[in-house]
Amino acid sequence: MTDIVLTHGTVVTMNGRREILRDGAVVIEGNKIVSVGKTEKIKPKYMADVELDCTGKLVLPGLVDCHVHLAQALIRGCADDLSLVPWLRERVHPMQGTYSPKDGELSTKLCCLEMIKSGTTCFVESGLHWRYGFNEIARVVEEIGIRAALSKKLMNLRGYADVPDAICESMAEDGETTLRQTLEMIKKWHGKAGNLIHVWFGARTPGACTVDFYREMVEQARKHQTGITIHLGEVKQDIDYMRKEFKMTPMEFMRHCGVVGPHVIYVHGVWIPQEDFKILSETEGTICHCPASNLKLASGFAPVPEMLHAGVNVALGCDGGPSNNCYDMIREMKLAAIVHKARLLDPEVLPAERVLEMATVNGARATLWGKELGSLEPGKLADLIVVDQRNPHLVPVRNPVSNLVYAANGSDVDTVIIDGKIVMQGREVKTIDEAKIVERVQETGLEVDKRLGLEIGPNWPVK
Repeated sequence: MTDIVLTHGTVVTMNGRREILRDGAVVIEGNKIVSVGKTEKIKPKYMADVELDCTGKLVLPGLVDCHVHLAQALIRGCADDLSLVPWLRERVHPMQGTYSPKDGELSTKLCCLEMIKSGTTCFVESGLHWRYGFNEIARVVEEIGIRAALSKKLMNLRGYADVPDAICESMAEDGETTLRQTLEMIKKWHGKAGNLIHVWFGARTPGACTVDFYREMVEQARKHQTGITIHLGEVKQDIDYMRKEFKMTPMEFMRHCGVVGPHVIYVHGVWIPQEDFKILSETEGTICHCPASNLKLASGFAPVPEMLHAGVNVALGCDGGPSNNCYDMIREMKLAAIVHKARLLDPEVLPAERVLEMATVNGARATLWGKELGSLEPGKLADLIVVDQRNPHLVPVRNPVSNLVYAANGSDVDTVIIDGKIVMQGREVKTIDEAKIVERVQETGLEVDKRLGLEIGPNWPVK
């Protein structure tokens, strides 16, 4: 008896031939995909416990968000229309610096809820401060049933580029302590929850870590065969600092510190110079492109088409609640697809198909599940989503891929399956009480403002 069969859908396989099956079917047994093909050939072969009729719907791999700040969902909209350093020093870090583990837990529930409802099945957390409650957050991820690489934030300085005290006291952490805590969490959580949870090293940017500290972190990551994620070249100050302080480009500096390899995700890469593309390609690292965050904070335009042309693996990320204001990868795909057309005055740059690759196979390659995620093929993990194409803004459907990227949004996702389990069906998330979470978030979010004496609201008069 087969566990789940999805039938009569338009199946975007993302396999090596990028085949799209009209009236297609996907068969799931346990947590694996066992068969993909035409419904007429698949259906007679399998008796399913659950059959999902996907008529009028798109079936595709779950989206992989390679840059998420779980703790920032609770402070969504707290620092709109500010530049990066004031954004960090005056709002984001001080607000997060008031957190208790209960706040971190609640923010994680909200963030995971939003990601699931918009089609993300796997994500990489950028770096958790210990005060957020790593254990509590890991338990939430396990309970909700989403796939996650949870990174512990590491630092041994308080700087950001050439600003020596950029990180406020409440967010500062000791280097030896952060390293010890990360190793403890690897021992406790890495590969746990049925291998839904991995634990990574979340290094802070140059200016917050010494060269020797980076190297020690790299040695431990290699020893434990896990990943590293780091913001790199997000703003011009980053590249100016590395050139002035070390006489190196960002990737030259990363190579100098040993922070290179297929297990490393460099987030943003807005100011990565062309001479670094070769290092990125040769070392097989990943650039995580976060267009909404980069545009909202006026950081600049990451040279994504140029990187892809140079053979660099580029994935996508939504970033956080204050910098993007949402965790919707479908919206992020559209932005990634159109911003570079305008930047380069070339409408043929970064077509929809390439952007969907960034959100699926490229994202999967960036994670430790790379060979098991990103496409719908026998033997792959059963992480997939179903998108309803029968909504008014999605018809008529000519090219289902471009229709998804340019016309859809997260609310079109109908069903989400992670690790062979139905986590959402008919827009109802089965593993968490959505209404209860939304109510608690509204109350707690405003309480965070009050802790710092902030009154964040409309710039226009309210009566």
